[in-house]
Amino acid sequence: MRPVKYRALYLHIPFCRAKCLYCDFDSRALTGCALEEAIGAYCEGLSAQVDAHGNAGELSEVETVYVGGGTPSLLGGRLVGLVDLVRSYCEPVEFTCEANPESFTLDLAQALRAAGVTRISLGVQSLNASELKAIGRIHSAEQAMLAVAQAKAAGFSTSCDVMCGLPGQTLDTFAETLRSLVTLNPDHVSVYPLQLEEGTPLARMEETGEMEVPDEDFQAQCMDLAAEVLEEAGYERYEVASYAKPGHRCRHNIAYWTGKPYLGLGRSAASMLDVCKGECREARFIACPDAQKGEGSRMRGEPLSPKEENLLSRSDARRGESLSSCPDERNGESLSAREKSLSLREESLSAREDGLLLREEGLLLKGKALPSIDANLSMGGLSSVRVSSDVARIRFKQLDDAGGQFETEGLSAREAAAEDLMLACRMTDGISADLFARAAGIIPDDELSIACQQAVEKGLAVWDGGALRPTHLGWLEGNELFGIFWNLAYES
Repeated sequence: MRPVKYRALYLHIPFCRAKCLYCDFDSRALTGCALEEAIGAYCEGLSAQVDAHGNAGELSEVETVYVGGGTPSLLGGRLVGLVDLVRSYCEPVEFTCEANPESFTLDLAQALRAAGVTRISLGVQSLNASELKAIGRIHSAEQAMLAVAQAKAAGFSTSCDVMCGLPGQTLDTFAETLRSLVTLNPDHVSVYPLQLEEGTPLARMEETGEMEVPDEDFQAQCMDLAAEVLEEAGYERYEVASYAKPGHRCRHNIAYWTGKPYLGLGRSAASMLDVCKGECREARFIACPDAQKGEGSRMRGEPLSPKEENLLSRSDARRGESLSSCPDERNGESLSAREKSLSLREESLSAREDGLLLREEGLLLKGKALPSIDANLSMGGLSSVRVSSDVARIRFKQLDDAGGQFETEGLSAREAAAEDLMLACRMTDGISADLFARAAGIIPDDELSIACQQAVEKGLAVWDGGALRPTHLGWLEGNELFGIFWNLAYES
């Protein structure tokens, strides 16, 4: 069978020294020996996954790699080892590692650069001490500024994440953070509005009145202010939340937004690939050495636990969130946020004794777990599951450490085309003439024309040559713009 050729690879590192008050990413706050033991076991399993996909020939054309979390810089020398392992199977043009200022040292920076990492993404969030404390960050403004300087000195393309709408934040303090940051000359800046996630400490504090969080109008003002300050400093806004100096756009994120096939490895990491007629119609999953035993694995036919059912239902609920609030460099839970939840026709499904629900033809059902995989399978631990003829794009998300459980989803050709149109609206380049041409072969011309007309009449987009580009209003009203094009997934 011809191997899948992924263009982007994501590795998830689910460990932090302390969990931020706003965070609902899949991460665990550990310290001392418990952290070291957990990291050791996790990296062993993650390395086995990389080896399996690499030996199967699926990583040879990877163009971008992103190691996110969590806090990858906590791994120290093990992070360098993972970089070496990945690069033994591919030669990416962009290799990013996330880091937090308190765990990013000059020694680690130099080791990562020597190993072939080209880009560092630093979680700065704010350069105001009271704002950092309010959201539970454990680094100081001084540590953040030092980390930026060290990354630049080591020769990295350096990106900084900044947040707006923080408790106690004002337009003046936000502007001060931005202006202080640009004096350090990072190559890329991402600006994300704070989003209160159900169940997080910050959400509970806001509900009880213990903490007051600025509203969406303030966030919109901050986003406009960021555009003004950063563009004046020479940064180009190429996506709703992303600014870059010339030549420093994040290629990994652009791969997500332009429909390139990507592979995510590690707990909560997501993957996507298109399936063309006449080519491979199989989704392949990894069984690590520990997939058959220990906490987090599942025996055949065992039902999802209440906690896992809750995880999956939360994942579905989040598909209705605004795309503009999702930091997609972290290819974890928030990556597949979309305007509407995709549903599959239950009447065409049949249950198998091993607990995996499939269509008659073999389509994986979204929201169900892949059963444990036998260790003696071929392809170095990879197992294949056939996909039905009406599926054009498949997506799967790892639910456990070992790589034995996955949430899966299938999209029709029309759904995939609508998704591509919708995601293109995130970027200043908008929907290109080429993308329109591809979509026109799948979505009726009259429906496509009506959607474009709606976007233009509502002031959400404008024509620029053959491309349809989002306007300032289109980004402020992102859900409406995204919804216009996602609705093309359904026959009118």
